Amino acid sequence: MQDSVLPLEGVRVADFCWVWIGPYCCKLLSMLGAEVIKVEGHKRTDLTRHSVTWPLADLVTSEVPTNQGMAFNALNMNKKSVTLDLTTLEGLELARRIATLSDVVVDNMRAGFMEKIGLGYQQLRRWRPDIIVVSCSSRGLKGPESSYAGYATIHHAVGGASYITGYPDDAPCNSSADPDLINGTTAAYATVAALYHRMRTGEGQHIDYSQCEGVSSYIGDLLLGYEMTSEVPERMGNVHPVYAPHNVYRCWGVDRWLALEVHSDEEFAILAGVIGKPELARDSRFADMASRKQNEAELDRIIGAWTRERDRDWMVDELCQAGLAAAPSRDARDLYADPHLRARGAFVTIDHPELGELELVGVPWKMSDGQLATNRAPLLGEHNDYVLRQLLGLSEAEVADLRRDEVVM
Repeated sequence: MQDSVLPLEGVRVADFCWVWIGPYCCKLLSMLGAEVIKVEGHKRTDLTRHSVTWPLADLVTSEVPTNQGMAFNALNMNKKSVTLDLTTLEGLELARRIATLSDVVVDNMRAGFMEKIGLGYQQLRRWRPDIIVVSCSSRGLKGPESSYAGYATIHHAVGGASYITGYPDDAPCNSSADPDLINGTTAAYATVAALYHRMRTGEGQHIDYSQCEGVSSYIGDLLLGYEMTSEVPERMGNVHPVYAPHNVYRCWGVDRWLALEVHSDEEFAILAGVIGKPELARDSRFADMASRKQNEAELDRIIGAWTRERDRDWMVDELCQAGLAAAPSRDARDLYADPHLRARGAFVTIDHPELGELELVGVPWKMSDGQLATNRAPLLGEHNDYVLRQLLGLSEAEVADLRRDEVVM
């Protein structure tokens, strides 16, 4: 049987990205078979090369070696790394040549930066008319705030999601890197759509992606509600405007929680039976959805008293077997141990030359006719010879001169 071909095999992506959204977008494209060349400065690397996502045991903070940042290794699987000093004319010319030999160029720099260094869409299309450029700036390339910088926290706030996240009696909350991953996924989708358009028409495309607008797009139902009623949506914690019960309940043990929601009177009768209080379904306070919503605080107290004395996973199994929507609120330890995720192959194992065997999160979809690419993230400058000599055709002496002048590492 012949090996299956992934959808983006033969597509080359020049990745001028750093931190989260851009690298994750390009990782998804690489999983679909694209050759992704990550262009980095060896004097100013991707920040995630030196970041960790857990508390270090050291009493004094130690520097993370260049190739050992966990976020970097998770976000840059399958890519090739070339190092260029983009503050030099030679580095910029090499970057231009890489870009014009690519089908897609992706960046998540501040608006105007790529144009400033000669790598904007209008500049690149002079050398390659059908090129696709994906610009993932904070607030888009046009508008009075286009020059503003931003990270996930800013995008979550400006996009409107922070205001509605949290409890009614507390301040707005941010959701850390979630906006980056959602925006990265959306940008990858837009890239695939542009490639499909080019396949049909031969036309290139410039995708001007605003990360703040990306956040607004996934709270569209709330914005539409405001447009229709003029009522500003407020923070609700874990409750729902209509359904009750709809909450996260404390379980037996340390920091163990269970999420539960009920959508009908029939489901509530089942829940009442599971928790050993079938009479609740006949109680006038809880007999229908409107009554349950009106008496939600008391209902949560009753359910919470039951969950607090029992094991979380046992309760989830009981509730799900009864046909209810329940789930554990999981931490990293739970996720790695989850038998369902194990059965689905949600984690991929790679062999890192400095860190040894690592188990990383893959992508949340499978393809019936394609084995997704799952290679490790590159070491800094690992593919300099491939890019400079094989792809660009430079001689050994020319590469040696570039290294001597510190244009490349």
